[in-house]
Amino acid sequence: MSRSAPVRWTTRSLLSWITEAFERQNLDSPRMAAELLLSHVFGCDRLRLYMEIDRPANELERTALRELVSRALDHEPVQYLTGEAWFFGMQLHVDKRVLIPRPASETLVEAVLHHCRSRPGFGGKTGQGVLIADVCTGSGCLAIALAQNLRDARVVATDISQDAIEVAQANAERFGLSDRIEFICGDLLDALADHPSAGHAGALDFLIANPPYIPDDEWTTVPANVKQHEPTLALRGGMDGLALARPILTEGPKLVRPGGLILVEVASSRASEALRIAECAPNVDHADVLQDFEGLDRVVRQTVRAE
Repeated sequence: MSRSAPVRWTTRSLLSWITEAFERQNLDSPRMAAELLLSHVFGCDRLRLYMEIDRPANELERTALRELVSRALDHEPVQYLTGEAWFFGMQLHVDKRVLIPRPASETLVEAVLHHCRSRPGFGGKTGQGVLIADVCTGSGCLAIALAQNLRDARVVATDISQDAIEVAQANAERFGLSDRIEFICGDLLDALADHPSAGHAGALDFLIANPPYIPDDEWTTVPANVKQHEPTLALRGGMDGLALARPILTEGPKLVRPGGLILVEVASSRASEALRIAECAPNVDHADVLQDFEGLDRVVRQTVRAE
């Protein structure tokens, strides 16, 4: 009887094996997760995987993959395993000091860009003269995406976590944006209070925030990969999920000039309540809710009343 031929572990077979393993464990986006791990170990982009689909993996690569796949199957997020996450077409560094950026948060960026380009006096395509505050910046993904797409805008980004500020600063440096993004460690709007440009009434064109917003009654349903590995400080939003969003929606409009926007990401289950808070805030002309790419209520938008 002839011996079976040894398995030849190529990109093709590894993609198939890892994807199937992730599917059995019900991990999110198993194929993409497999691609991210392979491209990380191989030191290439995801497109290159398919251009060299029959490339054999050497022993060192196979050993590294086995360890990473094992950790992923134990619900450790792939983004933390690779140290990278994609947001608005940008590759950012992430680690366990910060929340992993989600596609849903791109709704905030799109709303600001649309307002700049469609509303006279708000900087146009380059964001000329525009000042943005990004509260609860985390990895800096929102601030960096806006500074990258509005080359003449300035951003003040805050977070209560010094660890998060350090990650965000490193990401800003990666994209050469340190001269237009200022980072401050502090709590919500209090962090802006003493800022010479952003801290006084009507100073901002935009105030954006992705604060922690998971309500207490939804915590038990949070996936293991999130609950066990991402920073709890960046996830939990108190009993109703609005403990941090509420002061931003209530006090934020005072800092934004007439016609400017306040944009706050919230739990879809709490969007209606957040909208009621937004509508009752002083200086607000109009408030509504924007949906994310999945069609879920995700961002509360306030427009400041014109004088």
